[in-house]
Amino acid sequence: MRNPPVNRNDAAPRALPGAAPLVAVAHGSRDPRAAQVVTELLDRVRALRPDLPVHGAFLDHMAPSPAQVLERLAGEDTGAAVVLPLLLTAAYHSKIDLPGVLRRVRADHPELSVRYGDTLGPHPALLDVLRARLAEAGVTEPDPDTAVVLTSAGSSDSTANATIIGMAARWAADARTAGPGWHSVVPAYASAASPDPATAVAARYAAGARRVVVASYFLAPGFFADQVAEAAHGAGATAVSPVLGPADELARLILDRYAAAGAAVPAAA
Repeated sequence: MRNPPVNRNDAAPRALPGAAPLVAVAHGSRDPRAAQVVTELLDRVRALRPDLPVHGAFLDHMAPSPAQVLERLAGEDTGAAVVLPLLLTAAYHSKIDLPGVLRRVRADHPELSVRYGDTLGPHPALLDVLRARLAEAGVTEPDPDTAVVLTSAGSSDSTANATIIGMAARWAADARTAGPGWHSVVPAYASAASPDPATAVAARYAAGARRVVVASYFLAPGFFADQVAEAAHGAGATAVSPVLGPADELARLILDRYAAAGAAVPAAA
């Protein structure tokens, strides 16, 4: 399904009549910084839509699980809920894992109507946040001597990895429309696919870039983000951006995904 456009107005998008609860499901991590980012991001969603019940859940390592949240809502006779994966690409967790959880919940609680929304990425708003985070690392303008390595977690799902390839191409094209652009913008992956960030950094220097910077396509801090930063600096990267974090753009995107799921997405089978 094509991802709907984000509402870039200051006002938050209109959600479902009756404000069916939003259950935002993050991957989860043993790193407590990850939970803090999710908490802050959902607090920004609540600030934009104080009438909307917003619940966080995690697929792994942390509680509550999405099933626990949905079972509680069913016990409260909520009637309906919208589940959104706080994931940056559509891969195993969003295609297989979470839909399986929702099927089991629906079988146990047929009285609860569960609708399922798109992952956060891909979306142009995420490129906006990536550029802002790279600016925080000191790289404020495209430079034909500087290469960007856009690094994600990576996946065994080739379509998820292709999403990162497409984002890198879009980023490079956007920069060229405003000036000379970057030396190059290329993808890399922390796991499950190649090239890894260190290899990508070295390859950009071999291709003639004078500087190579790494843009971290991770929602929150954790093992992969730390690993990427260490490997990239070890390979000679001159800057590594912070993770996306609890950006206002992401909070507005979550509300757009919520509205679209409630209006157009069939109930999860």
